[in-house]
Amino acid sequence: MSSGLILYGAPATGKDTVTRALSRIDARYRLFERLKSGPGRTSGYRMTDSAEIDRLGDAGLLIWVNARYDARYAIDRPGLDELIAPDVIPVIHAGQPEVIDAVRNARPDVQWTVVQLRCDADTAQARIIARDTGDVAERIATGQATPTINADITIDTDSVEPDEAAQTILFRQG
Repeated sequence: MSSGLILYGAPATGKDTVTRALSRIDARYRLFERLKSGPGRTSGYRMTDSAEIDRLGDAGLLIWVNARYDARYAIDRPGLDELIAPDVIPVIHAGQPEVIDAVRNARPDVQWTVVQLRCDADTAQARIIARDTGDVAERIATGQATPTINADITIDTDSVEPDEAAQTILFRQG
């Protein structure tokens, strides 16, 4: 059975940083780049337009879609299927609990490990401000509204360095 990883957490809890550490330590870990249409950061996404997201949705090829920060984001089945292989562990970033069930239901043949990342509000705010994306208030509000979940692992990125977090995940996934 293939393995996959879902990193869940509010904005600025360290999903990108932990993913980079995982990929650096073990090349099997690869970020699943969600589709994105709209403004803002482009790194870590497969940029497209709303028409393409609509087309994929109409064809039943989207696992998850959400809109936030004046942009649309999607997890597409063809993109995810491409990453699932014996020598690859896809890493999906999730900010909503519903993403976890959507991914698990779409690919029940994959053994998904869910890792919740968290940090205190002051740390999140400092990280959000440092990103300089121009939507600080919205990201802080999103963070405050992100519920905690019952995950396989929970890591506090205030007190755990990225490489240590990666090692914890690697140990858990075997």
